[in-house]
Amino acid sequence: MATLAPTAPDTDAVAGAPAVRLAGVRRVYGDVVAVAGIDLDIGAGEFFTMLGPSGSGKTTTLRVIAGFERPDAGHVELQGVDVTRVAPSQRAVNTVFQDYALFPHMTVAENVEYGLRIKGIGRRDRRARAEAMLDRVRLPGLGDRKPAQLSGGQRQRVALARAIVNGPPVLLLDEPLGALDLKLRQEMQIFLKALQRDLGITFVYVTHDQEEALTMSDRLAVFNEGRIEQVGTPAEVYEHPQTEFVAGFVGVSNVVERDGRRFTIRPEKIRMTDEGVGDAEPGTVREVVYVGMITRYVVDLDAGGQLVVVRQNLETSSQEALAEQGKRVRLSWRPEHTYEIGKEGK
Repeated sequence: MATLAPTAPDTDAVAGAPAVRLAGVRRVYGDVVAVAGIDLDIGAGEFFTMLGPSGSGKTTTLRVIAGFERPDAGHVELQGVDVTRVAPSQRAVNTVFQDYALFPHMTVAENVEYGLRIKGIGRRDRRARAEAMLDRVRLPGLGDRKPAQLSGGQRQRVALARAIVNGPPVLLLDEPLGALDLKLRQEMQIFLKALQRDLGITFVYVTHDQEEALTMSDRLAVFNEGRIEQVGTPAEVYEHPQTEFVAGFVGVSNVVERDGRRFTIRPEKIRMTDEGVGDAEPGTVREVVYVGMITRYVVDLDAGGQLVVVRQNLETSSQEALAEQGKRVRLSWRPEHTYEIGKEGK
C-alpha cells in the first residue's frame, strides 16, 4: 500500500522561536557520518552562513533543513514547529541551488511565477507579483526572455526571484555563487546582503569561501568532519578562533607554541622591524610573495617554527619587497591580538 506524504503540522509558528532549530541532528551514509549530532539555533531575520571545506557536513545539514534528507537522529524545527517528518514541499522554506535549476523551456517570468501557479494564484496576480519581484532583483523588462538568453549573474537573480516570490520566512542557499567569476561573485555578495536586509527574511547560506562568509554573514558556523567547531559573528570567529582548525580555515592564522601554551595570531597583526621591542622574536625572511595591495612574508624564527606576516604596500614597490628575502628581522605583536587555544585544539 502506498504511503501518504506527511502533511504540514497544524501548529502555528511559535512567537519568538528561532527561525531554524536543529537538535541532535545526525545523518549517516553507511560507514560515513556526514552530520554528527549537531545543535544549532538560527534567529529570525539573520543572514547565517554554514562555512566549511568539502565533506564537512554543511550541505547535508542544509538538505536536512529543507527536508531533502531525513535525519537518522534528532529533530528539525522551523519557527518553533517540529517539521522533521514534514515533506519538503510543505515546509516554510525555499532553496536556491548553485546550478540555478531554472526551467529552460519557460520564460523568465514563467519561471518566477511557477511557485505561485502551484499554489493556485490567479494568472493576473502572479504576473504582477513576478514583475514586481524581477524589478526587485534588478531585472526589469526581461520577463519574456528564456534563461539561455541571460548571463550567469542574471540567471542566478531569476532563481532568487523564483525562490522569494512566495515570501518564505527562510531561504536556503547552497553555494549559489560558486559558478560565477570573481568580479561577478563579489558584486552578487553585495547584492544578496542588501536584498536580505530589504526583505527581512532569514537566509541560511552554505559556502566553502571564507571571505564570502566573513563579508556577508551576521553569524556563521564553521563545520569540520560533520561537527560545528565554532559559531559566532564574523569578527568573533576571525579574531578569536576557538580551535586550531578554525584558526587555519577562516583566513590565515599563525599557531605558535611558547612555554607550553599554544596561541594564534593573524598575519596582519604582526609588526616586522629591524629592531623590535617587547615580545620581539628574531628570525630570517625565508620567502616573499608580492600580491599587489599586500606583501606576504614567511619568517623562520630563531626559536623554532615560522610566522606569516602581511604588510600593506602603502609606499613599497615590488622590487623593494622582494629584496627583503633573506633579511634578518624581529617580529612583535600586542598581547590582545593573540588568542590561546588548547593543546588538542579545543
